[in-house]
Amino acid sequence: MVKTYLSYNNIISNLGFDSQTVIDNIVDGNSGVHPIHDETLLPEEFCASLIPSEEVETLFSKLADPKKYTRLEQMMLLSLQPVIEASGLELDDDVGLIVSTTKGNIDALENGNPFPKNRAYLDVLGSVIGDFFGFKNTPIVLSNACVSGIAAVSVAKQFIQQGRFKHVFIVSGDLITKFILSGFGSFQALSKTPCKPYDKNREGINLGEAAASVLVTSSNKTLPKESVLVLGSATCNDANHISGPSRTGEGLYRSVSRALREATVKAEEIDYISAHGTATNYNDEMEAVAFNRLGLERTPLNSLKGYFGHTLGASGLLETIIGMHSLERNMLFTSKGFETPGISKPLNIIENHIEKPLHIFLKTASGFGGCNTAAIFKKAITN
Repeated sequence: MVKTYLSYNNIISNLGFDSQTVIDNIVDGNSGVHPIHDETLLPEEFCASLIPSEEVETLFSKLADPKKYTRLEQMMLLSLQPVIEASGLELDDDVGLIVSTTKGNIDALENGNPFPKNRAYLDVLGSVIGDFFGFKNTPIVLSNACVSGIAAVSVAKQFIQQGRFKHVFIVSGDLITKFILSGFGSFQALSKTPCKPYDKNREGINLGEAAASVLVTSSNKTLPKESVLVLGSATCNDANHISGPSRTGEGLYRSVSRALREATVKAEEIDYISAHGTATNYNDEMEAVAFNRLGLERTPLNSLKGYFGHTLGASGLLETIIGMHSLERNMLFTSKGFETPGISKPLNIIENHIEKPLHIFLKTASGFGGCNTAAIFKKAITN
């Protein structure tokens, strides 16, 4: 079986416009989640992680004319450009591109948006990204709710192992829009205060926006120090409800079980879990049940939603990249917002940054429609 690595990477968020800056802010305990007063997005106050548009446009103007690209496209292109440059790869027939997102340019459908409404089509978004850099292969768009980012890693791994590509670039991104806010607001799921995953006083989610990029490759040459080997992955659907996960955690349980089996890794060998942790009652409880069924209740675990909010289709890739850097730094990051357990089953939630040797981590994500993805990564370069 061909080995597959996660290599060069980059994050665009309001904690920084590159991965190292973002990680440094996490180490310093900083959060991008703040109270927002913007009636053009939502009549009432909400908490979220927004990227300043003027900063995106100013930086993007060094690449191209901002007027020709939507805000999401600018974020994605800014994220992917340094990854392509660092790789030194020629974008030939051996190189693929996956664009993962939940809603893409959904704001193109809003009245007054300067772009044509067909810009909201996901295939158009893929073409814009692919054409900008000159990819020879047609971009593949992956949109599977909030597992999109991590599912893209699993799909890229499969493409490489099947011999379809030798290298695959992934770029993930989503925005906070009126459409997104109204949807989560209709569930009464939005918290007006910073979210508290797994905490008994949690009130719901904070939304966030981000773009993240990574190179998935079969080559172990010139790997950056935070690179990881993809040991195993799996996606399962619990077919329970359009917006509610299985109360038994069946989909998550099966996806992690299959990922462990493919990776030939035992539960006790996992050093750390980067969980989904949205701070909603149903999600957090479902994860607690599933992880206990898997014998992972003692494994250190965090949710990164307290730093970024829920960045939808970008969250799985964003949090995987942070997991890569966590392994490289041998540091477990605090699950920000957690204070008092509010779940029926025990979990070993990380309450303070901890320095310790780390080798293998598990990334999980769950999304609307019952989708669940799990992937297991191992440090590729040991100190």
